[in-house]
Amino acid sequence: MVVEMSNPHPFRTKNFFESPALSLSLAGIFRNAGGGVGASTSGVGVEEGDAESVGCGGQEVAVEISSENTGTGKSEDDMCELEEDGNEGCDTKKNKKRKKYHRHTAEQIKEMEGLYKDSPHPDEKQRQQLSKKLGLAPRQVKFWFQNRRTQIKAVQERHENSLLKSEMDKLRDENLCMRETIKKACCPNCGFATSSKDVSSTGEQQLRIENAKLKAEIEKLQAANGKHTIGPSSPSSSCSAGYDNQESRTTFDYYNRIYGLEKSRIFEIVDQAMKELIKMATTGEPLWIQSVETGREILNYDEYIREFPPENSDNKGRIRRSIEASREMGVIFIDLPRLVQSFMVVDQWKEMFPFMISKADTIDVISSGEGANRDGAIQFMVAELQLLTPMVPTREVYFIRHCKQLSADRWAVVDVSIDSIEDNIECSMKCRKQPSGCIIEDTSNGHCKVIWVEHLQCQRSTVHTMYRAIVNNGLAFGAKHWLATLQIQCERLVFCMATNVPTKDSTGVATLAGRKSILNLAQRMTQSFCQAISASSFNTWTKLSTKGGDDIRISSRKNLNDPGEPQGLILCAVSSVWLPASTHTLFDFLRDEARRHEWDIMSEGSSIQSIANLAKGQDRGNAVTIQACQTKESSTWILQDSCTNAYESMVVYASADINSMQSVVTGCDSSHVQILSSGFSILSDGLETRPLVISSRAEEKSLDGGSLLTIAFQILANTSPTSKLTAEYVEGVNTLISCTLQKIKTSLQCEDS
Repeated sequence: MVVEMSNPHPFRTKNFFESPALSLSLAGIFRNAGGGVGASTSGVGVEEGDAESVGCGGQEVAVEISSENTGTGKSEDDMCELEEDGNEGCDTKKNKKRKKYHRHTAEQIKEMEGLYKDSPHPDEKQRQQLSKKLGLAPRQVKFWFQNRRTQIKAVQERHENSLLKSEMDKLRDENLCMRETIKKACCPNCGFATSSKDVSSTGEQQLRIENAKLKAEIEKLQAANGKHTIGPSSPSSSCSAGYDNQESRTTFDYYNRIYGLEKSRIFEIVDQAMKELIKMATTGEPLWIQSVETGREILNYDEYIREFPPENSDNKGRIRRSIEASREMGVIFIDLPRLVQSFMVVDQWKEMFPFMISKADTIDVISSGEGANRDGAIQFMVAELQLLTPMVPTREVYFIRHCKQLSADRWAVVDVSIDSIEDNIECSMKCRKQPSGCIIEDTSNGHCKVIWVEHLQCQRSTVHTMYRAIVNNGLAFGAKHWLATLQIQCERLVFCMATNVPTKDSTGVATLAGRKSILNLAQRMTQSFCQAISASSFNTWTKLSTKGGDDIRISSRKNLNDPGEPQGLILCAVSSVWLPASTHTLFDFLRDEARRHEWDIMSEGSSIQSIANLAKGQDRGNAVTIQACQTKESSTWILQDSCTNAYESMVVYASADINSMQSVVTGCDSSHVQILSSGFSILSDGLETRPLVISSRAEEKSLDGGSLLTIAFQILANTSPTSKLTAEYVEGVNTLISCTLQKIKTSLQCEDS
């Protein structure tokens, strides 16, 4: 009689390599690894064990070892004595009996190996036939196959563990190598030294901007997954119904778990913010006081605190941060419904302010408003605000936007940051919006009167000395900047769609389709320029050391699939300087095609001929021109876009293929034209009382200060996107900027600036 001794804990068996039989078998396998896994060097047979093997996750695991192999099993005589004498008989015989091993013959192993190769899991019939053929008991055959499968599995697991360990060691080495690279802090493109913070922060701003939106989406999906149950209907219809049900509700219902903020509280905040905006926009003294020195309105903050006291001590602490408040009024050349819509559609809002907004997104629509005009709409938004220079850091603002119709011809749009949301968002420079926005009143004939209020609380940050005045006095991100940008963009839209433009303002283009196509191409060129030269998280700047002391910074990007730019590695170089000349003088000089040869090194002193001139605003400086430059070697067409308003001016240009430009002039689609923009951004230095050094207008001599000029060149460094910058390209663009700046200073007679 043979009795099986089962392990009461199948998943706590001894290590297979500690078992005598398996150790012998596996040792034979490893010694004969060259002969394959199926080779065997020992005739170890196992007669007794579990009837079946137990698997975890579909894999076989031998959880019971026969008595002959474990050394704990008992023979038939042992068991008989156990029955007769009880425990005492068992203890008496235990030391007298020895383990008996049955070694299979080489012929038996060969036959079983042959069957194993064809069928590792033989059925009962196959085992019976093999047992009769070899003269073995069926259970001996069964457990030989069971143990063979266990052996093979153990070998495979050890092999896989070895591979995984090797892969882990490789990843660890790569990680250490990357850490060393970051410590060395070298730009991977140009090889110039930079800070490890710059290297590691590539894309960091973009991730922060997306952070709040992703949190909300995760919460929404988790809530939908927890509440949605699959009914008797099909999975697709059930999921569709659940999705529609969730989309019909605002995700701000789930923000309470993230920010501790209820939806009803949002409505209270925006209602209070709307009242504050209306009062800030319509109230004069003592809330707003006019500056005798500059003529600008200044917020009386003591009066503001009395009028709008903080709700809690936390807000009182926030007052210690840098405060910027401004108000401006102007007339906009656009109809009221379209203007209101541009504030509530984020893509249109970015197009309205390309000089100021580098990124923007609607995180959630809290309320879609009533009716077609979306009266009462509330949105949770984020924006990255920029100045057109890499020397001024961008500002990230998270805020709630509320749009409300005050009367039949009067609307208000208010932005306000919420403490509980802002405190849960990580960003490099937190900037809060106190109730800010605009009051829009429809006058007549497609015009609107706009009163703009901008009220910010920002953390103090280090700003370059040249831009310190314009940032600290609130001009950089103030109401004047917003309103002036809105005015020029609305004029551009009107002139682009107009059919009655005077002939003198539309020369060189015969059709309205051609005019629209050229203006759209110029707008795309200017937007690309604005994105390329700012301190936005799109760009990573490296400062170059120059002999002349100029602050020149370079950045590179790889264009793989944008059809509007040449494919390859694009190098952008930017420098900002202060010049003792008025903004008007500098702008008129740079946009004048007759004086282009004085500063444009690429023209090689050749004369410029005007081919087309298209007005895009009431000011003559707002125009798009096509110029032909004939050099000794070739003829080139230059597309130039000039923009000027009460705050800033720009001259952006790019060389273009003549054949492509000719098709655009006839009215063809301009999206296929590859263009790489360069140009200038001109700002006032913010010191209005500084005596003017150079001016072409006598009445401005006591009003204007100097100018902050930012010059930028974008160059296709290599047609291969996988290439890297070379020292020759970096040195070449360094020389190009230095020489251009020197030519401008010489022409304006301000070399000593």
